[in-house]
Amino acid sequence: MAAGDDSVKDFAPKGKKSSSKDDQRRKNMPPGSLMKAVIRSGVDSTKPAEGDQVIVHCTVRTVDGVIVESSRAENGGKYNSYISCLICSGKSNMLIGLVEGIPTMQRGEVAMFKLKSEVHYGEADCPVTAPDGFPKQDELQFEIELLDFFKARVINDDLGIVKKITDEGQGWETPRDLYEVKSWITAKSGDGRVILSRTKEPLFFIFGKAQVPKGLEMGMGTMTRGEKAIIYVNRPYLSQSTLIPSIEDYDEVQFEVELIHFIQVRDMLGDGRLIKRRIVDGRGEFPMDCPIHDSLLRVHYKGMLHNDEKTVFYDTRIDNDGQPLEFSSGEGLVPEGLEMCVRLMLPGEIALVTCPPDYAYDKFARPVFRPPSVPRGAYVQWEIELLGFEMPKDWTGLTFQNIMDEAEKIKNTGNRLFKEGKFDLAKAKYEKVLREYNHVNPQDDEEGKIFLNSRNSLQLNVAACYQKMGEHRKSIDACNKVLEGSPAHAKALYRRGTAYMLAGDFEEARSDFKRMMTVDKSSEPDATAALLKLKQKEQEAEKKAKRQFKGLFDKKPGEISEVGKDSTTDDSPAESGNLDADVGGAAVDEGSYGEGGDPSADRPGLLSRFWPSGRRFFSGVGLAKCSIL
Repeated sequence: MAAGDDSVKDFAPKGKKSSSKDDQRRKNMPPGSLMKAVIRSGVDSTKPAEGDQVIVHCTVRTVDGVIVESSRAENGGKYNSYISCLICSGKSNMLIGLVEGIPTMQRGEVAMFKLKSEVHYGEADCPVTAPDGFPKQDELQFEIELLDFFKARVINDDLGIVKKITDEGQGWETPRDLYEVKSWITAKSGDGRVILSRTKEPLFFIFGKAQVPKGLEMGMGTMTRGEKAIIYVNRPYLSQSTLIPSIEDYDEVQFEVELIHFIQVRDMLGDGRLIKRRIVDGRGEFPMDCPIHDSLLRVHYKGMLHNDEKTVFYDTRIDNDGQPLEFSSGEGLVPEGLEMCVRLMLPGEIALVTCPPDYAYDKFARPVFRPPSVPRGAYVQWEIELLGFEMPKDWTGLTFQNIMDEAEKIKNTGNRLFKEGKFDLAKAKYEKVLREYNHVNPQDDEEGKIFLNSRNSLQLNVAACYQKMGEHRKSIDACNKVLEGSPAHAKALYRRGTAYMLAGDFEEARSDFKRMMTVDKSSEPDATAALLKLKQKEQEAEKKAKRQFKGLFDKKPGEISEVGKDSTTDDSPAESGNLDADVGGAAVDEGSYGEGGDPSADRPGLLSRFWPSGRRFFSGVGLAKCSIL
């Protein structure tokens, strides 16, 4: 081998601390299987490192000098340009001999590597497929010219999409499905053929609509506004698209991209019904500068029916004397769809929101805010401008009394939401205060007593919300948090007993109601009424069980009896009086038990309540579907 620098180096496998796939490949390299001779020195001292994309010319010859394959047209190869590959430990798309050899080269260096078959295509389980007719069992010489290398971002694990950033963009928001994107794009194949030239106008397309190849879209999905990059896409990710209709001839395509601008379009529900489209960009960074948390919001908005005429039913600039609408998020003061979208807006942003009726006005429980001209079942559009917002007051530095006053305001908001039937929003308000209470330290016994009473009241309100939402086990857990610190808390016993009763745990409910009378004599009327109600519930359950299992054991041996289905419902009748009266001063009045919803999923079956070992018996004999043979 002729060489400007006739030093020849023998590469032995290098020990590594990690145990990647490439490390195992290195261990399997026979001694003397890789030799290097420098033909031309590089132009600087830097060398490729882990995670670098390398651009090389490669010519493969037999030991007799016959060219087998080349990236150079003058050598008779099938390529006429460079090839690219990535140095990435454990995931290399390179021959193991080159994985070891190329990192020893400098930019601009030309070197000859002599590779035995075990370190090129003849390697056992080689990750690179040899070309047809390639002499993969022969010792070969690889002439490599290292043209360039750079840090690359691997878009996917199989190295099929790699990105080189040439100019950094601004911010960190990147396009996603439904975003409207404007960009300059050119493309050429790996062998240098021009596929897409620069157009007179920037290209416009919608993410997620297969308008560009899949690999290009995945690469652009990591770009920010103003970023310039080269995206290398291999064949598996070159899907057909309107941008490049035919992809059969290309093994790799290099896209040069400048992301000029994109318009945020968000599918808020994931089903295409509630769509937010940004019209004018706001100030700041998305989503850090958005009012994601509960805040005081100021907006102008114009509401329109989603029909051909775009009939306007409300405009704050006209119908509100030009004044913006001010409301606090998280309090159910505006339709849910509108609030969801405003939470993801930046100050100064203008957005067009298309909303389905169930997130607009059909389920909106505040008729004073419901426009009379919006019929039921109507889709609406809101053009919204977020003027600004104020975050909730920080409790840091407040006196104990001021903290209690702020907590009381939030709690009263939760109580209003509870009475409106918005139990999830009410629960969020109570839980917000409870989280803040983790940082409150009463200074004396009097403050400690006030703080404990307030915290217990909030926990019981959370329990009441869970009961109304039909999540009785979570309601029991909330009551337990009160009873752990105050075992004789009558209201907590009452509420937990109610949750046990609704969950079908009658014995536990009876125990709580009886204990309630012993710890607080004044609660005896409520406990007595609760025990009476419990007895009614047990009788109803027993009757239902008898109806359901009637005739189950009346069959003769060898006959099959299916468990009957009770066609009657298990809805509790409305209560006379208020069994959930204010025992212990809780702020929430739950009303009747019949509104509590269905029991939670872990409610025991009817048979299990009256024959506790029955479930284990049937399960033990393999009759999980309630069929008796």
